[in-house]
Amino acid sequence: MIGRLLARLRQRSVMRFALLLLILAACGVAVLFLPQPDLADAPRLVDRLGPLAPPAAVLLGALMMVALVPRTLVSFAWGALFGTLGGASYALGAALIAALLGFAVGRALGRDFVAERVRGRLARLDGWFGRQSVFGVVTVRLLPVGGFGLISYGYGTTGARLRPFLVGSLLASIPSAFGYAAMGAAVASPGDINWLAIAPAGLGLIATTIIITRWRRTSRAAPASA
Repeated sequence: MIGRLLARLRQRSVMRFALLLLILAACGVAVLFLPQPDLADAPRLVDRLGPLAPPAAVLLGALMMVALVPRTLVSFAWGALFGTLGGASYALGAALIAALLGFAVGRALGRDFVAERVRGRLARLDGWFGRQSVFGVVTVRLLPVGGFGLISYGYGTTGARLRPFLVGSLLASIPSAFGYAAMGAAVASPGDINWLAIAPAGLGLIATTIIITRWRRTSRAAPASA
């Protein structure tokens, strides 16, 4: 009786994990093959929305990132529409919501499947994610291991804690959000570049370099200590 119950629970976890993979595949196909929207009317739409434009941009950007649209593309487009400061701020808000949604979906659909099957080194890796600090999340986010949305889904399947994940995701997004928003604003209005507005991008680049350097030193020191 107990064996049958466990088998059913495991079967449900397999079905949920298969659903997660199906969602990711559908999002990937949509990003690759659906026609790109015409952005020529976007400024007029922003004017029509008026005060509702910022929250609409945050929500739309979050949905785009959850659908695996690159976060840098959202930051660039929002910078062109709202300027450097506004575009970067709305892109960061969208990134935070997208990180939460992706994590929640990954946790609901994939965590049980992963927890039931990880063994050996994979189990130790899962434990590492569970113990990860904000700095660890920032480090993973800055490594070229996958897109923003895909990493959010993946983190949900691990034992990672939500708060460090969200804070680390937000901090890691700051440099490129301001950098790409400034690029978008420069394309839309070449003569209106505010260099003070993109200062966070420069500071973020310095922080990114320090983080990657520390990560490399730590990774090199780990085998020696072992």
